[in-house]
Amino acid sequence: MAHIQTSRFERGPAGQRTARRSAGRRRESGLDLFRALLEKGSPSANSYVVLLGLDTFDSSEIIRSVRDGLPYRAFERLVANTALPSQEALVLVNISPRTLSRRKRERRFHQDESDRLLRASRVFARALGLFDGNLDAARTWLSEPQRAFGGEVPLTVANTEVGALDVERLIGRLEHGVFT
Repeated sequence: MAHIQTSRFERGPAGQRTARRSAGRRRESGLDLFRALLEKGSPSANSYVVLLGLDTFDSSEIIRSVRDGLPYRAFERLVANTALPSQEALVLVNISPRTLSRRKRERRFHQDESDRLLRASRVFARALGLFDGNLDAARTWLSEPQRAFGGEVPLTVANTEVGALDVERLIGRLEHGVFT
């Protein structure tokens, strides 16, 4: 059986966590990698990028990738790792279906769209953390109306930066047992 590259994490030259490729039987999904980080304790500040298929946690490299525009496959990885229907992922990322179709042809997102993809993975990763890596629980919570948002759905609230911060703050409160 042929070996395919899989990701593991190590410390880079400046002490930041990066993904290292090693031989393995199958490619681990970003979800599997994120769950492994959750099991080890508190994931690093940028570990949510594995949900997009990025293989570095270094902020300067992530910024550079966003400025250059993330590849189209980052959206495909987000959909695969979150198991969100494409339409719900488009709402979260705030990209129209026509724009997505153009980006697929161009094979790259623009800087602002890449930033929104990053934000979507960050919010989803926070929900995964809240539910100890349980994909179904995280997806359900993000997809159902929440009283804290006046009955709005967190996926919809999080399609702006201000809304995403509100969703993340609520998750933080829930993680600390504050249910108001």
